[in-house]
Amino acid sequence: MRREAIGAQAPHKTLRRAPLRNGNARGSRPGALRWIVYVASVFAIAWIGLQVFYLAQIALWNVVDPQTTAFMRSDAARLASERPDLAIQHQWVPYEQISRNLKRAIIASEDANFVNNNGYETDAILQAWERNKKRGHIVRGGSTITQQLARNLFLSREKSYIRKGQELIITWMLEALLDKERIFEIYLNSVEWGNGVYGAQAAARYYYRSTAAQLTPWQSARLAVMLPRPKYFDEHRNSAYLAQRSGVIARRMGAAELPH
Repeated sequence: MRREAIGAQAPHKTLRRAPLRNGNARGSRPGALRWIVYVASVFAIAWIGLQVFYLAQIALWNVVDPQTTAFMRSDAARLASERPDLAIQHQWVPYEQISRNLKRAIIASEDANFVNNNGYETDAILQAWERNKKRGHIVRGGSTITQQLARNLFLSREKSYIRKGQELIITWMLEALLDKERIFEIYLNSVEWGNGVYGAQAAARYYYRSTAAQLTPWQSARLAVMLPRPKYFDEHRNSAYLAQRSGVIARRMGAAELPH
């Protein structure tokens, strides 16, 4: 009887756990999210570091003259490979040693409200936006003198809205840390005026065998008109547009307000 009782006992059953559905998917989601957060954090830290670098550079330029720009470095590399017979022409001269004719001509041509604006011309930016939408690509930027300087100092020649956004941030830094006269002085010494020609002194020597201090009203007006397309007008000095537009700028120069 004892054996029968023992034999009659139900066999021990081993419980098996049902497999978890979508286990891999659930396990992978937190890992993927952590990776996205990590990558985003790296980009954010790098972007902030870049802005700090720009800010420190601009602050330093209150007491130190910048001797090179992003455009100059880019051109130097291009000339080394394409035109080894040419080199960057650039010589810094103090603000007082640059002709008032050139200062007035550039303000009349590039940014009539330079002295009074905060580095931006909202109407010009909006007009450029509308024109770019119609064309389907960027053809105008509505840039002030300060915006042009921001681009020349730190950025590339590429036209994109990302670059434009960075340009506006640097413009704010320039306006916050430097006064208008210093901004204009750096601009006059760093703006491009031809194939490898940078700054007022180099431009005066290259085009007129003169100095920045001795530029006449007519010479200054022509140099100012060249600024949007310096390489083109370097090769087309007899352009009818250049002559006509220079006459317009020469007549406007007297009303241009200079920073002081």
